[in-house]
Amino acid sequence: MDDNNNILGCFVSSTIGDDNGVLFRTYIYSDNGIYDTLKRLKHKNYGKDLILILFQFYVNPIAYELQNLKEIENYRKKERAIGIPVIINNKNFFSKSEEDRYSFLKQFILQKLDVLAEVIKKKKLDTNIELLKSDLKNILD
Repeated sequence: MDDNNNILGCFVSSTIGDDNGVLFRTYIYSDNGIYDTLKRLKHKNYGKDLILILFQFYVNPIAYELQNLKEIENYRKKERAIGIPVIINNKNFFSKSEEDRYSFLKQFILQKLDVLAEVIKKKKLDTNIELLKSDLKNILD
């Protein structure tokens, strides 16, 4: 399987030994995780300027990390990629039911694509973000 064609990727950062980090990874990478769903979308279907949107999940980030996270990172032209930080903590994720956790992830990803749409428009990137959002909504339902 070639993951290099996926337009949506995931990265999880957590403190070593953090049980919440281990738990959160199951929501991303397990058989029921969202990564298997996200990787069905291929970058070639949405344009040529953006080949990777990386959701960077930070589980219970330390204060230093929080201070340095942006809502959305700068577009990396050489890599044709952009990173989208997502803070995962007790308030927005771990205190919720399993169903609400999945719902949070789906809604958050879709909301971040709205923010990304503004960047794409401002940078005049050849990326059909509306089609991507539509396709993503369809596969997440």
